[in-house]
Amino acid sequence: MFRALYTAASGMIAQQYNLDNVANNLANASTAGFRGRRLQFEDLVAPGAAATQQTSFSSGLQIGLGSRTATSEVLQTQGDATSTGNPLDLMIQGQGFFQVKQPDGQIAYTRSGAFQLDQQGNVVTADGNPVQPSITIPSNAQTITIGSDGTVSVTLPGQQQSQQVGTIQLATFPNPGGLQSVGQNLLTATTASGEPVVGSPGGAEGLGTLQQGMLEQSNIDVVQEFVQMILTQRAYEANSRVVEAANGMFENLNNINR
Repeated sequence: MFRALYTAASGMIAQQYNLDNVANNLANASTAGFRGRRLQFEDLVAPGAAATQQTSFSSGLQIGLGSRTATSEVLQTQGDATSTGNPLDLMIQGQGFFQVKQPDGQIAYTRSGAFQLDQQGNVVTADGNPVQPSITIPSNAQTITIGSDGTVSVTLPGQQQSQQVGTIQLATFPNPGGLQSVGQNLLTATTASGEPVVGSPGGAEGLGTLQQGMLEQSNIDVVQEFVQMILTQRAYEANSRVVEAANGMFENLNNINR
């Protein structure tokens, strides 16, 4: 009975984490470029009798001890596209991440292409993190054109032909699901994700292409998240009933011993 209590408690804790994850996904349903997460669980087992050289069992004895959260995977499905008309808004159609430089010098990655210009004309994120490689737009630029291959061109006064001022490069990973979220729509590389592979949009690395004047919304399916929330709640209730049942058995045992 003690084991039943702890087993059910582990299930309740696991479902609490699951509900926390659902809540975070729903809270970011309107966050541009947000990548939802999915928890994965694993079972806990107590070792029991097993076959040896002297004994033989048709099957060993193993008693489950519940479950626990194992990993939190970043989902990589494409989000819906929204037209903004802003020349600095970019959407990746396909695989890849924008590269931005954090204040500590570390490179982070994002799917949110809502870029702006700082006071020096550098292309930055809403938090002021510059895009890598750095791109500077002249203050007198009349038009800004960003091609599907990442080429950034501007038209200056008195010139009929556009002038290239930089190129946006994307990064991909052997296992994008292993990236670590650090907030501000940013992800960082980990041992699980592998080292980044950097290249031009639409190049041989299999990276997606860019669409100017578009933003990718989050890849959260609100209906699916609500279904997951209901399933999580039911699983939590089922484990709580096991706790109640084990507690009732304890009460009966105490009454017998009196």
